[in-house]
Order: sequence, then structure tokens, then C-alpha cells
Amino acid sequence: MVAVQPLTQTYDVALLDLDGVVYIGDHPVAHAPEALRQARSAGMRLAFVTNNASRPPERVAAHLTEIGVEARPDEVVTSAQAAARLLAEQLPSGSKVLVVGGEGLEVALREQDLVPVSGADDGPVAVVQGFSPKVDWPMLAEGTYAVASGLLWVATNTDPVVPTDRGRAPGNGTLVDAIRTATGREPVVAGKPEPPMHRESILRSQARRPLVVGDRLDTDVEGANAAGADSLLVLTGVTDPIDLALAPRRLRPTYVGRDLRALQQPAEALSVRAGETKVGDWHAVVDGGTLRLAQVTAGSAAEETGPGENHAGEGGLDALRAACGGVWAAADAAEEGSGRAVDRASVQAALDAARITRAPARPY
Repeated sequence: MVAVQPLTQTYDVALLDLDGVVYIGDHPVAHAPEALRQARSAGMRLAFVTNNASRPPERVAAHLTEIGVEARPDEVVTSAQAAARLLAEQLPSGSKVLVVGGEGLEVALREQDLVPVSGADDGPVAVVQGFSPKVDWPMLAEGTYAVASGLLWVATNTDPVVPTDRGRAPGNGTLVDAIRTATGREPVVAGKPEPPMHRESILRSQARRPLVVGDRLDTDVEGANAAGADSLLVLTGVTDPIDLALAPRRLRPTYVGRDLRALQQPAEALSVRAGETKVGDWHAVVDGGTLRLAQVTAGSAAEETGPGENHAGEGGLDALRAACGGVWAAADAAEEGSGRAVDRASVQAALDAARITRAPARPY
């Protein structure tokens, strides 16, 4: 890897999460349309990867285009497609599958030569469940009858919430819980962070060296790590700096950036590694389970930050990277029995003092 190369030249395809990364509801995330145009111009290909199974790729691409992000249907990868492929690999062509969900699942099943049906008495040999605002009690009941009879049950994802302009709303995970509770069974899960979603994204984008880009540690980053892929966490969605600093190994990204403009930056300006505690002007020290952040400028000694100082902008990102390096190393040592875990309150205090904040976004 050449450190001076931007990520757009280091990786061939960006596997982009949508909610909180490219858009929030009906609006693009700040800087996203221009950043993605620049990424394309630099030769990086884009794939838009979503756990939301409610809409088929054509509708997702149309929505992206409406908000200023160029997208084709064949660049969209949904958890419905991953679930449909899982089913097609286990069922004969023409098999009937009971759908607990909406249009996105029906389109994905037909693409795999499977037949969507709506009732447990329609002869299904499997059940597939994905989010749709149209899921109601009769639909959940039909799914429960079929799952209770022992049929193969595939869920597109188990995300507990779905983002809306008004905030968090119940996601597919809550609907899966209804059938799980009623039947005592567990579904096979296709979406992030499970491997089928990453495999579907690679197959459809033909990526050789993909970069997973997301705003969630527990789906985007965890899925990338499970698949052995590098990841970029952007701070425009649900992950706050303290979540990142306290992340266990399986949830740690390769890079962290404020937003999608990070794709134009070199890897070494964004990398986050346990033990790398000196980043730019910032130095993180963990002593007795307490995190301290100090800023060192040319010709001056290290000084701990105070609450009245302003260290926003790229300097704040450097401070966050240093904090992660220190906290992650201490956490790993504690896990191995050779150190002490870092106190959460001290991490929050150090980040607050350094004025480390994420880009403003609608809460969800």
C-alpha cells in the first residue's frame, strides 16, 4: 500500500451503506453527492449496499438519483437479494416461498426463479422475512404458521430499528422477534453483518479489493471484519466517537473519517490501530485505566486539553484516532490479563475536552 494514494486508488470498489452514509430519509448526507462524483472520476466503482429489503434496486437507484447521487439499478445490492440467493441455492427452481415483507423481496425471489406466495396454505417450502412498512398482523401470522410447521426460515436482517425522518422506528429485527417468540425457532440471517451479504456484494460488483463504507460498527464494520475486508467508518450516522473508542476488536474499522470526503484522503491520514497513540499533534496516554489526550505543537511541551479550547476539524479526527489507539491497546491488554480496562467516564471526558464531535445529522 502506498501511503500517499487516496482510498479511491487503493481500493477498486466502495461498498457503500446507505442510511446515515449516503442519505438520511429523503435528503443526502452533507458532501455525499460531490464526494461520490469525485470517487467515480478517480476510477473507483461504487456499489450501494443496504440491509433494507423493502425496495427493489430500481427504486433505490431512482431515489439516489433524485437526491443527486448517480446510481444504476445494477449498482444496488440489497439484503433481499442476498436472502433470495441463499434460498435459490437450497431449493429447486420454481419453488414457492412465503413472503413476510414487501416488493423488494418479491422482485428478488423472481430474479432467482422462485415464486413468492402470501399464505401458509399456498404450498410454500420456505419462508423469507424482510422489512416493509406494510407488514401487519395477518402477514406475521401466516409466517408464524409456516415457520412453526418446520419450513426453512430466512431473514434478510435483524436490525432492531429503521431510520426515518422522525427518528428510530421498529426495524425488521422487531418483526423477526414476533415470529421467533411465537415459534421458538431461529432464522438463517442473510444481511449484514452475516457473510451472505458481503458475498452478494462481491458477486454483483465484481470487486477484487473492496472497501466497506458504513456508519455502524455492529453491521458494516463487523461484517467487513468477518469477511476479511477493510472498512471506513464515517461519523455521519449512528456511531459516536465514544462508541468507536470503546469498540471491541470485532467492531474496529480500518479507517475513520468525518464523511465521504474521506475517500479522497490517503490511508495513513485515516487509519486507526491499537497502540498507535501519536497522531498528528495529538498524543493519547492511558494510565491506571484513565485516558488523557494531550496536544503537542512545534516547539512546545505537551498540554492536556481543557474544556474551553476548540479543537474541531481535522485536528479533532487526529485526536480521536490517537484516543482509539490508546484505548484499544489498553483494552486488548486487559483482555489478555496484562493490563487494566479503560474507564468509560475518562474516555468521555477526554473526548469532550478535545471537542471531538461527529458531523451533525438527523438523529436515528
